[in-house]
Amino acid sequence: MTEQFFMTYLNSYQPFKTYWNYEDGCVLLGCIRMFRATGNARYAEFVLDYLSGAVAEDGSIRNYPAHLHALDSFHCSKALFFAADQTGDPRYRKAIRWQADQLAMHPRTKSGMIWHKGIYPHQVWIDGVYMAAPFLAEYACRTGQDALFEEIGHWFSFLRDRLRDPKTGLYYHALDEEKQQPWADPETGLSASFWLRGEGWFLMALTDLLAVLPESEAALHGLLGSMLRDAVESLLRFRTAGGLFCQVIDKPALRGNYTETSGSLMAAYAIMRGAQLHILPDAMFSVGADILSSVKANKLRKSADGILLTDICGAAGLGGTEARDGSPAYYFSEPRTDNDPKGVGTLMSAEAALLQSRMEQPAGAKSRA
Repeated sequence: MTEQFFMTYLNSYQPFKTYWNYEDGCVLLGCIRMFRATGNARYAEFVLDYLSGAVAEDGSIRNYPAHLHALDSFHCSKALFFAADQTGDPRYRKAIRWQADQLAMHPRTKSGMIWHKGIYPHQVWIDGVYMAAPFLAEYACRTGQDALFEEIGHWFSFLRDRLRDPKTGLYYHALDEEKQQPWADPETGLSASFWLRGEGWFLMALTDLLAVLPESEAALHGLLGSMLRDAVESLLRFRTAGGLFCQVIDKPALRGNYTETSGSLMAAYAIMRGAQLHILPDAMFSVGADILSSVKANKLRKSADGILLTDICGAAGLGGTEARDGSPAYYFSEPRTDNDPKGVGTLMSAEAALLQSRMEQPAGAKSRA
């Protein structure tokens, strides 16, 4: 049923937004991983068709919202490496450099962290590192700009020191360095809750970085590996009896809370990838596979409208309106959606990791995950 679902989904897919966006990026990366796991050319064709229409001859990205200074806009760009390798078309190499230049111009906080978006000044959101850091690491690997790894190390050290809760080991959704936002704790600047998909983005950032780091970056490899092991161990303490995780991770009994699909899939993918890379114990692979199995058993359903992947949080953020205050009630209030690309794309990534389970990957090996 899963393969049928993916093919039907791709055949009717329309870009999630009119501009370069991270939701489409979830599907692009999922397709790349499924192509590598199965050899099914339809996945590669989908990616190349999408990018062909988006990238101009000079390497600029059509409809790229540069004025927004949004980290979300970097997620799609990870697929450019695949397109460059598959086609040899020089515009994709130009686009990679163009995108790296965009990141270099992105505003930073006083601590050297990248603003999540231009409309969220001085704010660090946990999902931002997933959008940007794996792209930057791949770029550094291909261009030899090893100094970029130092910046990545700073980002993750900062997150560990400032956003990690020492009691639970979970990571808060965001931090306002200026401590001015209504949602920010006046003493710490932190938001109030542990949002599952934010934690999921963070786990995937760690695994995707560890998959591409060169052997020369031993210190960064050690830092990220330690953070991954700690984050996975901490998250698994909150796994529900049904095998999944809740929208607000640490408050399963609160009225309105529910087991959220996309974040659970992110955990499944990251745990399996961490085991494949020998960062997590080999036995952890089965834990990730069990989470994926629980999602497929409980959230992937046949209906009169076809196959649906259900219970995906449509969106969540902080600020902009009074309602987005970071409270559990706010996260519960965001609509649940079916077949959202943040869920379906991650299901593809997790399924690909499962299909590749028999492929040995020696510790420290480069992988284009």
